[in-house]
Amino acid sequence: MLDVPYGTQVDGAAWHPAVRSHLYVGRDLPAHLAPYAPGPYTLGRFVENTLNPESPTPSPAPTDALEPRRIQFEAADAIAARAEAGGRQFLLADEPGVGKTISAVLGATAVGDLRGARRVLVVADRPAAITIGHWCRTIAALGDGGLEWVVITWDRLEKVTDHPWDVIIADEAHALRRTTTKRWKHWARISGHGKPHDTAPFVIATTATPGHTPLELPYLAPAYAQVLDEPMKEWTSAAHPGATFASALDRHGVGVEQQGRSGATWTTDPARRAADLKLVRGWLADERPPAMLHRAAPWGPVPISGMPVALTPTERRAYEAEWGEFCREMDLARRGRSVSKGRAALLRFRQKAGLIRVESTVDWIAQQVQAERQVACSVEFVATAADPIADRLRDAGIEVATIYGRDRFDPEAERLRFQTGQAKVCVFTTVASISLHAGETLPDGHQASTEPRVGVFHQARFSGIAARQVTGRTHRDHQVSPWHIAYAEGTVEEQVGKVMVERIAAASDTVGGDTAGLTDVAELLGVEWLPAAALTEDDT
Repeated sequence: MLDVPYGTQVDGAAWHPAVRSHLYVGRDLPAHLAPYAPGPYTLGRFVENTLNPESPTPSPAPTDALEPRRIQFEAADAIAARAEAGGRQFLLADEPGVGKTISAVLGATAVGDLRGARRVLVVADRPAAITIGHWCRTIAALGDGGLEWVVITWDRLEKVTDHPWDVIIADEAHALRRTTTKRWKHWARISGHGKPHDTAPFVIATTATPGHTPLELPYLAPAYAQVLDEPMKEWTSAAHPGATFASALDRHGVGVEQQGRSGATWTTDPARRAADLKLVRGWLADERPPAMLHRAAPWGPVPISGMPVALTPTERRAYEAEWGEFCREMDLARRGRSVSKGRAALLRFRQKAGLIRVESTVDWIAQQVQAERQVACSVEFVATAADPIADRLRDAGIEVATIYGRDRFDPEAERLRFQTGQAKVCVFTTVASISLHAGETLPDGHQASTEPRVGVFHQARFSGIAARQVTGRTHRDHQVSPWHIAYAEGTVEEQVGKVMVERIAAASDTVGGDTAGLTDVAELLGVEWLPAAALTEDDT
């Protein structure tokens, strides 16, 4: 199997309608086709192994690159306990930053061992260039437990409807809030939504934002039906799944109001709403063993993680060309001991490398906005990062607040557009002196929007102190705001990104600690001969 981008012609890759993909037939893949080979646990690898049952490509050995925390082992134990008790669904509703991905992988592996499972399907959120790689790396690091894993995104459900699945992880399960979509139709078939409780796959639904109202939880109908000791026909129907679900909620005391053609709505009575939320949550949380788990992220160091971006073959060629040019320019600057030329070469490389990843960052931000989060995007350069990111988001219909460029915008007016929720995204270059956190008391006495904030460094800050200042724009005053450092997978950016994750996670307040981080970055880039100040954003 070959993952050839749509519209791309590659010598030796032939399109086969039967599998709706490009194939290469032969025992050894030519070097020029290696970049298109599907990775472990991807849909392409799954189909390839299906076509080659006598000689499947073996899965990688565990890398031990991840050390799960106790809180994640506890979540896995809770998932396994529910499965062992005969449950068919578990809702993992931990807040962002607690570690749902690792918990879900550990839990699915445990369920597979308990039930003698063979296959696990992971349905991840977009953008695929980030999420699929993230899940696949997590599985590889923790070990696949001898199970056959397949990771896809929600928009590719149709590709796996003809295969049976024993365990399914539904990441960002709130994507299933509406039952009138094609996505729901495929999900209902894959997950055995309407099947009897003892014949359906075990589903681990993960989301920090299950839904606005009980009416937006149809994907939890199997769990509700089971804990209330009712058959699935009381909670769903192929013809009118949403209406049946609303009727079941109404029957069990939830404040459902009918409004003609618009369908069911939730009561507007605040007291009734509070009671309803307690009721539907209690159905799962009060079950023994529990069918759900929710834990708030503790206030403390900012949750910081790397966000690898899988480059397309075309993007990777462009990246490698820029890296080669940078190395040549830096070598010339080093020989001539020209600090100014060395700094200029570093600046150009960082700008061009970031420009190559703009589309992936825009896709990730758009998905976060769709998930009803507000996004703080930290950039270091205007022409090759801030402007193209902001322009592409606006082209997608997303309001953007922009805090960068001298005399181009009113910083406070732009900040308030973000804080009031008028703009869902803030693209900024500053590292301090602005507050973007949820629930802030604004100058006029009103409260800032309370939508969760997430942050992304489009380019890793080389200074750990500067990076900590940036994360403090949203992760403050008891508002937990996860941050991610984007980098191109398999490049020097990845190594730099990992160093910066460690520097920020260490939460060092000392200049010496920050200097150590700068030294590590300088060595990775081969610019250790430049003054340390050349790596900070102020000098850049």
